[in-house]
Amino acid sequence: MRKYIFMAIVALISAFTANAEQGNASAAAQFVYASRHSMAGLGIQIQYEPVTNFRLAPEFIYFFESDDWTAINANLNLHYIIPTSSSFAIYPLAGFSYGHFTYKPSTSTGVDIVDKLIGERKDERDRCGANIGMGAEYRVKDHLYFYSEERFQIMKDYNQSVTVLGIKYTF
Repeated sequence: MRKYIFMAIVALISAFTANAEQGNASAAAQFVYASRHSMAGLGIQIQYEPVTNFRLAPEFIYFFESDDWTAINANLNLHYIIPTSSSFAIYPLAGFSYGHFTYKPSTSTGVDIVDKLIGERKDERDRCGANIGMGAEYRVKDHLYFYSEERFQIMKDYNQSVTVLGIKYTF
């Protein structure tokens, strides 16, 4: 399942960048914090503006281990850009989200026979959901922007607040 989702994201990114005109596409690196299990992560995002003020933004995030949990997250968001000045803009966002959560305890149960019988305790969960939130971006130079997003992810058993800080380069 993860392979198919990853291939779909790569195909979307390829399609967006192949059809991009000057100034309509960008690539971003981001630091991400998710409230569920207090997880920090790193992500990449590709942005493509097919129509003025509307932007598609597929992204992939890897969350580092926290409380014996790790996660990957793939999102496809739509931004509506509201310019407030020549170098600053805000945007509401909404989109779809997929999360793969893995729980792997770092210590055994203390009962060796039980551990041998049941094997390694590991729990994996896949969740689909939605994103809703706001973002802001500030142009530092002609093609360089800093941005921040705050969104709420709605997923079965995994609702969480996600904070994103990133830097992007426009093509």
